[in-house]
Amino acid sequence: GACLADFGHNVICVDKEAHRIDMLERGEIPIFEPGLEDLVATNVKQKRLSFTMNLAQAVSGADAVFIAVGTPSRRGDGHADLSYVYGAAKEIAAAITGYCVVVTKSTVPVGTGDEVEKIIREARPDLEFAVVSNPEFLREGAAISDFKRPDRIVVGAETERAREVMSEIYRPLYLNQAPLLFTGRRTSELIKYAANAFLATKITFINEMADLCEKVGANVQDVARGIGLDNRIGSKFLHAGPGYGGSCFPKDTLALVRTAQEAGSPVQI
Repeated sequence: GACLADFGHNVICVDKEAHRIDMLERGEIPIFEPGLEDLVATNVKQKRLSFTMNLAQAVSGADAVFIAVGTPSRRGDGHADLSYVYGAAKEIAAAITGYCVVVTKSTVPVGTGDEVEKIIREARPDLEFAVVSNPEFLREGAAISDFKRPDRIVVGAETERAREVMSEIYRPLYLNQAPLLFTGRRTSELIKYAANAFLATKITFINEMADLCEKVGANVQDVARGIGLDNRIGSKFLHAGPGYGGSCFPKDTLALVRTAQEAGSPVQI
């Protein structure tokens, strides 16, 4: 939200937690991210960024609404818990006042956008709107840099009008020659899972090589450098260590396995 506001857009951030909104309005950031406090302060001062608990007021008249809620692993089966996404969709449906692009930022299984569209359509049959997938690719600790200088921006949209809205939102990045990749909505949803699964694979692979290096007397750092200099492989995520963790890779790889199983895919993930 702060980065989009810094592009010149008028951004209203909505949250259900009163203490979080109170903190933000006092200029206190509830997460640690280098440079974020100053970025928020600057855009609040310029009246481009504000915070509220009133979703209806924030959504009314908006050109685009971003759903950015948690999708934790569901207990028992490892599926992504989409209750927060669908709950947000229902509230947004009730508040939209004109044509609006509803953008899913949360990491969601393939087909979630279809269900979000269905939820909104059932609530507001006569409403003009579009549902778009726009997955995020940010590293914790480097989020602002990754947002403003991305490898790519992936947008899964089904209509030309939605693509035009998203192009306008990301126009400052496009002018800086960041690749803007338009795909179908389901393809965009899968790109996020595929990217995280591939990075998790690289981490797992180099850890397996580390075990082998210990047994045969080789140096895993040199092995990583030796294969990482190959442009087809690349050096990133080839650092042997305790394995992957964090808030994304474990749940996203598990969710991808469940997606493949439900689709009856012969591919073993």
